[in-house]
Amino acid sequence: MLGLVGDIGDLAKLVQALEGVREIEGVREKLEHELADILWSTLVIAAQCQVDLEASFVRTMDEVERSVAS
Repeated sequence: MLGLVGDIGDLAKLVQALEGVREIEGVREKLEHELADILWSTLVIAAQCQVDLEASFVRTMDEVERSVAS
């Protein structure tokens, strides 16, 4: 979990670099790496907590879609 928090902080810096707020060399490649790290961490946490992430994602996106439509 702490690794995920650190990766999210790194992601925030990389997004700032894409927006021109920071200068980071090789930002695109670093962004791809951080997003992959975050996805992996999310999958590991879901597995450890016995969460059906696919079902949860579909259910949540359905809720978001209904909310946006209304």
